[in-house]
Amino acid sequence: MSGRELTLLDRGSVELLGRLPRSSNETFLVQVSCGDDAAYAVYKPEAGEIPLSDFEPGLYRRERAAYLLSESLEWGLVPTTVIREEAPLGIGSLQWFIECDFREHYFTLYADAPETHRHLSQIALFDYIANNTDRKSGHVLRGLNGRVWGIDHGLCFSAAFKLRTVIWDFAGDPIPDALLEDIAPLAEAAPPGVAELLDDAEVAALQQRVQRLLHARVLPVDRTGMRYPWPLV
Repeated sequence: MSGRELTLLDRGSVELLGRLPRSSNETFLVQVSCGDDAAYAVYKPEAGEIPLSDFEPGLYRRERAAYLLSESLEWGLVPTTVIREEAPLGIGSLQWFIECDFREHYFTLYADAPETHRHLSQIALFDYIANNTDRKSGHVLRGLNGRVWGIDHGLCFSAAFKLRTVIWDFAGDPIPDALLEDIAPLAEAAPPGVAELLDDAEVAALQQRVQRLLHARVLPVDRTGMRYPWPLV
């Protein structure tokens, strides 16, 4: 996170540039600008959401909650994300756009870039904590500077266990002690900013998932072989 990113996302004027393809909900590339400074962002308005039976409207809140969770852990896995009420199509999330080679995704990074494995396994841990229902391969990016990011967290934090992800290559691996220390406070309480965006049952379930991780000390294993999103990429 940087002051520039927050300033542009929080206060910048928002100009719609176009709809991003292959998104389940309406998702837009926008330009945010303050004076002579401008940058790209991804805008997900509540008005563009397809109604779901298992998630209440307002998925943008979960996008923000995932960012705040990552920041509270000091992991920096999720691009800067804010909620904007005054935006072209109404309230929604604005997320900093990551410049990257979009031919790369989780499967290519795992196969061709072993130097990313530590960060990929960290995303797997993050997704279990957040109960990510939709970690497709294309939701993992590597920025032009080599940094690995996770995006698209609208379907996270359900109270019911719904984990679906393509990141199972690290299943059963020990969780490093440093990461266990990072997540330990979550067993007692969710960060205030995260808790404000979720309901009580979702907060309690997050704490319980962390408690299980602290007991097991290994990355989760899918014994059903069915916890995959579709499409995979």
